[in-house]
Amino acid sequence: MNVKDVIDKKNIIISNTSMSKQEAIEKMSSLLGKNGYVSDVTSFQNAVNKREKEISTAVGYGVAIPHGKSDGVDRATIVILKNLSGIQWDKEVVNLVFMIAAPASANDEHLRMLSTISTFLMDENFRAKLLTAMTEDEIYNDLIKQDEAKANEKDLKNATEDNGKYLIGISACMTGIAHTYMAAEALENEAKKRGMKYKIQTNGSTGVEHRLTAKDIAEADAIVVAHDVKVDTDVFGERKFLDVPVKKAIDKPQQLVTDALALGSGDTKSETISKVEERSEETEGESKGGSFARAFYTHTMSGVSYMIPFVVVGGIFIAISFMFGIYASDPTSSQYNIWAAFFNEMGGNAAFKLYVPVLAAYISWSIADKPGLAPGMIGGMMAMNGGSGFLGGMLAGFLGGYLTKFIIKKTKNVPHTYQGLISVLLIPLLATFVVGFVMFFILNTPMSHFNTFLTTWLKSMNGSSAFVMGALLAGMMASDMGGPINKTASAFGLAMFASKIYGPSAALMVGGMVPPLGVALATVLFKNKFSNQEREAGKANWILGACFITEGAIPFAAADPLRTIPANIIGAAVGGALSMMFGITLQAPHGGIFVIPVAANKPLLYIGCILIGTVITALILGFTKKTLSESEMNKHMAAGII
Repeated sequence: MNVKDVIDKKNIIISNTSMSKQEAIEKMSSLLGKNGYVSDVTSFQNAVNKREKEISTAVGYGVAIPHGKSDGVDRATIVILKNLSGIQWDKEVVNLVFMIAAPASANDEHLRMLSTISTFLMDENFRAKLLTAMTEDEIYNDLIKQDEAKANEKDLKNATEDNGKYLIGISACMTGIAHTYMAAEALENEAKKRGMKYKIQTNGSTGVEHRLTAKDIAEADAIVVAHDVKVDTDVFGERKFLDVPVKKAIDKPQQLVTDALALGSGDTKSETISKVEERSEETEGESKGGSFARAFYTHTMSGVSYMIPFVVVGGIFIAISFMFGIYASDPTSSQYNIWAAFFNEMGGNAAFKLYVPVLAAYISWSIADKPGLAPGMIGGMMAMNGGSGFLGGMLAGFLGGYLTKFIIKKTKNVPHTYQGLISVLLIPLLATFVVGFVMFFILNTPMSHFNTFLTTWLKSMNGSSAFVMGALLAGMMASDMGGPINKTASAFGLAMFASKIYGPSAALMVGGMVPPLGVALATVLFKNKFSNQEREAGKANWILGACFITEGAIPFAAADPLRTIPANIIGAAVGGALSMMFGITLQAPHGGIFVIPVAANKPLLYIGCILIGTVITALILGFTKKTLSESEMNKHMAAGII
């Protein structure tokens, strides 16, 4: 396969019309639909916008590479937009936009070629050719020539040069399509300039390519790990490596290679090494938020993300077992049913007993990698058995992770001969003993008493107190739609879920469903207050809201925060307050409309609470948003939006 297989002259746009980032995405997506590459433009746009929310696809040099995989894409391709007026792409202004479209089932060869094309943009001469090209044919021909030139260079890639220096590394981004390969290309190009041998492992969407071997690591003079997702750095053993975000490798490869060479020189007392380590620490601080609060949030969410499937599966299976009768899973009851017993065994005696240990294990793993799994999971199981539940599991996870990390640090200077024994026996044994001791003798008793107090207090809530609690939780869920406030409320709900208090879960799901549903309804009721682009996005929010995906409301909140966010909070708070006041419970904290029939104790009343919140949000938006003027409508029409 070559460039001709994924590039079409019809998918190249040269335009100097001023446009926004969203208008550019929409224009390019529409062209793909027109040319028969995309059958569902909205679905593909949603995939691209979802990627943009994770991290900007502006990669420097005046270039952006938005991309998405979707069932709505029929053929893998790239659409190219050149705009010399400049497009504000988050914090950067770009003139070249390469939008990658890939089917959800795209094969490895297609994805690899799309990623290869994105690396062409690292060549400044090639970028200059594109910027000065006057026609679509010129841009197309430049791409073909660049592909041929790269093919001719391929044999030089792993050549050992005169100076004998060897650069290795790993690159990995969230989606593994563009940034992963651009970072690798930038490092490789810098190595070539210096006459170095190089090998960069890419953890892309098609799997690991150019995997580093023990021989590579032993022979390397410099190691760079450029990543936005967790990668296995244990393979480097005691070797020092530079740890940076992917974008830094794309933007500053010269600095990184220089720093990595200094770091790998072994002269830890030199001023150069000191400066490198300072910069490395600064970078790490930036990537982790630079604070304990950010680290706490990151590690907790790592644990929660692995725990949620156990909670959802367990809750739904238990709810299904109750459909046969409240006591249908009890062999001594006259209601006993074998299927009820089966679902209760999977949900209550398997999934529910595992989710706190899984939470603790992956909090510990997030802190200390694989060595933290055993102490975290065992501590979590002790928390579950000892009555300290979700909160005890969190504490066990943090204790296990940081203790394991501390022990690893203190045993690094032990002779290499004994390192295998230490990592397999001493570290997990010592860390697990300490975590177990703390859980058994110190934490479990007070934490279980606290859980009992909290459970009793929440169960006693009724009337106005339940109304206030429901409003607070649902309002927090709607406030930042997937951000830290949302996640804090969600974590509280999961803690209560672990204690078999299911009212907060119902209020929280109201808070997550109302914002996208309210926005969707507003775009239908008040069409003259939304652009055609927003009305199209509103259609997708019906599905997102029904599925409990709050993030669908984010584009609307970002475009008009002073009106949208208060409307979301008020509507969600009212719906959540009514939910708790009516004593509604939900035994599956995720899943949206699909779990309500089996997991809610009052499904019709619960749906009514969601609808009331939705209507309130829509009405507030309708009354507070201004009607689009004729000039604004004309502007949208000129941009191809209407």
